[in-house]
Amino acid sequence: MKGKCLCGNIEVEMADHNEVGLCHCSMCRRWAGGPMFAVHGGSDVSFTGETPARYKSSDWAERGFCQNCGTHLFYYLLPANEYMLPAGLFQDQEFTLLSEIFIEEKPEYYELRNETDKLTGQQVFEHFAPKA
Repeated sequence: MKGKCLCGNIEVEMADHNEVGLCHCSMCRRWAGGPMFAVHGGSDVSFTGETPARYKSSDWAERGFCQNCGTHLFYYLLPANEYMLPAGLFQDQEFTLLSEIFIEEKPEYYELRNETDKLTGQQVFEHFAPKA
């Protein structure tokens, strides 16, 4: 599937996906202006046109954006070499919301009616922790 930023200077391509997850963490909400609807792209994501700007937002992740229009392009999990891309980049794709993470950080002013798997931040970190 293909998507692009607002100005069209950066295009993104990845395998077709129809599932989306939602992140309620405070950093994603600050970055996206609300929860991030994320499509898991794995490592097989390509960008053409201009090179996305990268911001190292934590010890384990980078966030990418278009330097011209500011469109959010990805959350990149460094240890896993995995991209999560905003679903809004892919205007022609249908998605099903399956999961919500950092559910304990979701503010009270919105509520989703979708039935989803819900994980706390602690559960997310435990899931991605290196196995001993």
